[in-house]
Amino acid sequence: MSDSPSHSNESRFSAILEAPIPGLITRLAIPTVISMLVTSIYNMADTFFVSQLGTSASGAVGIVFSLMAIIQAVGFMLGMGAGSLVSRNLGAGKIEDAHCIASVAFFSALAGGSLIALGGLIFSDTLMSVLGATPTILPYAEAYGHYILLGAPVMCSSFVLNNLLRSQGRAALSMVGLTIGGLLNIILDPIFIFGLKMGITGAAIATLTSQCVSFLLLLLMFLRGKSTAQLRFSLFLPQFGHWFPHILKIGLPSLSRQGLAALSTVALNVQAGVYGDAAVAGMSITGRIFMFVLAIMVGLGQGFQPVAGFCYGARRYDRVKKAYLFILSVGFVILTVMGLVLFIWAPEIVGLFRKDSEVIEVGAAAIRYQSLLMPLVPLVVSGNMLFQSTGHAARATLLSSCRQGLFFFPLVFILPKLFGLAGVEVLQPVADFFTALLSFPFIVAFFKQMTREGEGLSKLKQT
Repeated sequence: MSDSPSHSNESRFSAILEAPIPGLITRLAIPTVISMLVTSIYNMADTFFVSQLGTSASGAVGIVFSLMAIIQAVGFMLGMGAGSLVSRNLGAGKIEDAHCIASVAFFSALAGGSLIALGGLIFSDTLMSVLGATPTILPYAEAYGHYILLGAPVMCSSFVLNNLLRSQGRAALSMVGLTIGGLLNIILDPIFIFGLKMGITGAAIATLTSQCVSFLLLLLMFLRGKSTAQLRFSLFLPQFGHWFPHILKIGLPSLSRQGLAALSTVALNVQAGVYGDAAVAGMSITGRIFMFVLAIMVGLGQGFQPVAGFCYGARRYDRVKKAYLFILSVGFVILTVMGLVLFIWAPEIVGLFRKDSEVIEVGAAAIRYQSLLMPLVPLVVSGNMLFQSTGHAARATLLSSCRQGLFFFPLVFILPKLFGLAGVEVLQPVADFFTALLSFPFIVAFFKQMTREGEGLSKLKQT
């Protein structure tokens, strides 16, 4: 491909700079929201079907979820870092640089995922114990985690491909790959677990199969020329030294966010494990439910990011502000309503996964505590994505480190000691509260700075 964008690319990029913000972000966000929801639904399907095997098996899903979060952290770091760079370079008309960035990110993801798989498989027993598996949960966690580790290269690379497509305004294409894979997982789960009597191993194989299908479909989009940024192995090694540090810098907030999510899940499992398998299972179910809720906000944010990055690169600061306020207000309404629903029907929702009174008691309490803080979550998520998409890596990294890191980890040692199991149940909402308080002044300062820069540009144009 030459460095001159095609007419269709010019039209798409022009729309990002000129189309009305609500319709533009809605059009970009709907596919990403659907993709995120389908992904979270098939994660919940794993939890649902595996929970039928027993409380210990249900707890194993929560243990392996932290392993998946580690794998996702690498994929998100490379994908979000590359996506932000690609959208800004395309906005500036630097097509060849976009090819280099995409190639370095994709092949780095394959290599990174392979290293995770190799290390995890060699030290599987130790790894699952460190992740918080109790002696009764450990056999289930090992059986499930083995196949998840085999899929690490595919999972990491899929996140990169998905983010590269979204960064170019091709969210609908990324949705196809993720959605088909997710639906396949939901179909295969009961077949493998119960039909073929494979138990928790069947759930893992179903997940691995669906991830491979998603990967192949996403890769096909690039091979068929649906992406402006192309994947070329010939660019990987020559350009690695130049572009990987930039990808790493911009992707650090995602690595921080996802990596800390993994570590916080481990810490939560360890603390919950003190109170037995039912507590681990209850917190695991709560985590999957809120992953579904947050998928909507994250999907909205992912529809916002290419618009913010592209417009910021083109110095259209007015559109960056309008886009941010739009997703913040929409996210606030949606998550507040969902928080209310979860608060009212928390016991019934947990009971859908596991009809165990102890599991229901723990899960329902945790859901209700977290529902109270749902209106603050859009401020946290949208602020983090704003800074990442506009290249303000330090601020994005700091804020992404708070929710499940800087605030979470001190609390994980303090609250359970003070309040016992209730301290475990309130950990995440308390961390959310402090993170929202910190995010607000950073966001206000950013928009004041951007307003000053915009006024300066206007004066230069006038002279």
